[in-house]
Amino acid sequence: MKLIIQIPCYNEAETLEIALNDLPKHLEGIEEIEYLIIDDGSRDETVKVAKEWGVHHIVSFHQNKGLAKGFMAGLDGCLKNGADIIVNTDADNQYRAEDIQKLIQPILDGKADMVIGERPIDETEHFSLIKKKLQHFGSWVVRKASNTDIPDAPSGFRALSREAAMRMNVVNDYTYTLETIVQAGREKIAITSVPIRTNAELRPSRLFKSIWGYVKKSIVTIIRAYMMYKPLRCFTFLAMLPTVLGLGIGARYLVYMAIGRAGGHIQSLILGCTLIIIGFLTFMIGLVADVIAANRRILQDAQYHTRRLEYEQYENKKTNHTTL
Repeated sequence: MKLIIQIPCYNEAETLEIALNDLPKHLEGIEEIEYLIIDDGSRDETVKVAKEWGVHHIVSFHQNKGLAKGFMAGLDGCLKNGADIIVNTDADNQYRAEDIQKLIQPILDGKADMVIGERPIDETEHFSLIKKKLQHFGSWVVRKASNTDIPDAPSGFRALSREAAMRMNVVNDYTYTLETIVQAGREKIAITSVPIRTNAELRPSRLFKSIWGYVKKSIVTIIRAYMMYKPLRCFTFLAMLPTVLGLGIGARYLVYMAIGRAGGHIQSLILGCTLIIIGFLTFMIGLVADVIAANRRILQDAQYHTRRLEYEQYENKKTNHTTL
């Protein structure tokens, strides 16, 4: 069983070595541990620090592409290098590396394919009260959207089995944390969480410039992911409001017409018909989106099999090279 620990990095020369030094060298149930760095267009000496420390694999971008792109590139690099389990952690040493054993244990036991580390949010001193409340609220929204029971959705400390990693797709450019949970929940990928510990803050978060900016982007990410995986339900909900209002206004007009006072309420009839038409068109958009979603599932399945063949070829090439 081979584990690769990946760390997305963007100008992390000051903290990377601290995070690397804490990573485990041996874990129960794991025969081989390797480390992979995703250099997201760093302008400092992040890559130099990684090489001098002895990191096995480095995936580099020429310019910054964001956390989501870096995460997916890391998964690709780990799979190409034969990872059976992939652990994602942060370069600022936010998470306790000793908890990696707890993180991968449900995968080793065959109980899950994705495991999310649940941080002690309420006990984290450098989290403000507003941030704590927003973290809880955001996780609740993700649980509803994904139909899972993950208590800490924004946590980047997570483990994925090889099968789960090959099925992951992140389409937003902001962050992978929320979308991958929605995808896992809606695609019936076995997902669970385990309590983990955190370290003292080494630097402020770079994911967002302000709390409200993070909230806005997170809401857009959740809604977009939900619309991708449950478009008919989403557009049906959107269609209900104008349809119900239109029917109510139409019924009001019929009452006036029945008592002979409809002459001065023709505007109500026009408004009611307009709202009903809007609701009908929204529902039709939902039907079209549902057909597109069905085609997307077929494409995802084809992508999964393509990835599987591709990564098996990498493994075969390495085996042949080793034999020679």
